[in-house]
Amino acid sequence: MATRYLVFGASGYIGGNLVPFLIDRGATVRAVARDREVLEARHWAGVELVEADALEPGSLIPALAESDIVFYLVHSMAAGKDFGALDLVAAENFARAAADAGVQRIIYLGGLIPDSSSLGEHISSRRDTGEVLREGPVPVTEIRAGIIIGPGSAAFEVMRDLALNLPVMITPRWVRATSPPIALSNLLEYLWKIAHSDEAAGQVYDAAGPEEVDYTSMMRAIARQAGKSPPLIIPVPVLTPTLSSYWLGLVTAVPAPIARALITGLKHSFSADDGPLRKAAPQHLLTMDDAVAMALRQERQHQTLARWTDGNFQLRGHRHDNAYYSKHAGSSTITRAKPAALWGLITGLGGPQRYHYMNGLWLIREIMDWIAGGPGLSRGRRSFAELRLGDRIDYWTVLALQEERSLTLEFGLKAPGSGALEFQIKPLDHGLTELRITAHWHPRGVWGLLYWWAMFPAHLFLFRGWTKKLARLAETDS
Repeated sequence: MATRYLVFGASGYIGGNLVPFLIDRGATVRAVARDREVLEARHWAGVELVEADALEPGSLIPALAESDIVFYLVHSMAAGKDFGALDLVAAENFARAAADAGVQRIIYLGGLIPDSSSLGEHISSRRDTGEVLREGPVPVTEIRAGIIIGPGSAAFEVMRDLALNLPVMITPRWVRATSPPIALSNLLEYLWKIAHSDEAAGQVYDAAGPEEVDYTSMMRAIARQAGKSPPLIIPVPVLTPTLSSYWLGLVTAVPAPIARALITGLKHSFSADDGPLRKAAPQHLLTMDDAVAMALRQERQHQTLARWTDGNFQLRGHRHDNAYYSKHAGSSTITRAKPAALWGLITGLGGPQRYHYMNGLWLIREIMDWIAGGPGLSRGRRSFAELRLGDRIDYWTVLALQEERSLTLEFGLKAPGSGALEFQIKPLDHGLTELRITAHWHPRGVWGLLYWWAMFPAHLFLFRGWTKKLARLAETDS
């Protein structure tokens, strides 16, 4: 019987890349995450999608059933306060459930451990999670990696935001810390190969690239590969980890909980004893420059959209300097309107009838864009009877649509970044339907962040009333 693989945490950064990697190798894959809808948006052909949460033990046994090798890729860093404690509870639940389900091996991706007595919660949690998993009866192989060079890697995105948007930087001292960064493709290959090594069961390996460099060099490599002038970087000693996290929040789009957790790790220098892993799973390791070039090249590859997905290159205006992580605002309402009635209203937007709500507010923003030389006063669309991918609705472009489920429109006005507007329709029990409208914004540097916060109050006001107005109109038509 063919080996059955399960990726637990498939909606995360590594999981979202590991699943297609396994598919390309002909593997039978089950992808598990807390939110099945996020997995459905990936459109992975032939992959079984399951919803489960490691903090809810009852959901784990059916999710793990009939799985041979499980990749455990769960970290609660984005949860904010007490994420370390949550990680340990999740690991304990998972180890017990994996044993009950008859799993043969757990492959856990942890992090490199610096030689320091003050590790911080992020690093300690990664280390302790591996220890908790190993306390269970299922053999565990842990791979400890440092900075991962690839689109979506939190540390890589912090450095990208800085390198491509700030020509001069006053930075914390951590830019002088060193680390052996590893290319995403090399890390995925290690995960795949080590899963097939019987000798690797119960082992802990360090994973690293062929070079040990500081963060200043990494940022300059990113700028160089993106065709930008390397930034002038001025380290100063006065930025504490707490102040550094606030500073990152001002100049990058990386979510605040992730930024705070990252800082405690970035301030350390890391080294890796990766000889045992190279011997157990030999492969050609990419240099830092080659890894950065591959990361930027991977972004440019075409991706089919089912709905908005964080980091999608198309939704970032095909620009490397638009942030990978997005800011977002929106609102939802519950209605008795039929999905078909809501879909008809949404797909009929634009042209003379405009947007059904606060058309004067829309007009003010459009005139501002027109004065700046943009397409703000564009009107009309190809057809009011149907909507297709690539159609223009005034100055919006249809990027993705799923009949009576979701519509994603690319923002077309002049602004320092790129954005998308997403409508989602979700049938509920008892004849009810949820309508959600969300704006996603990928800022371009500090000006993009300032633009977002300037528009944020208007967004909240607009979307709250817009969802209710569309729901009322659809109830009348139902």
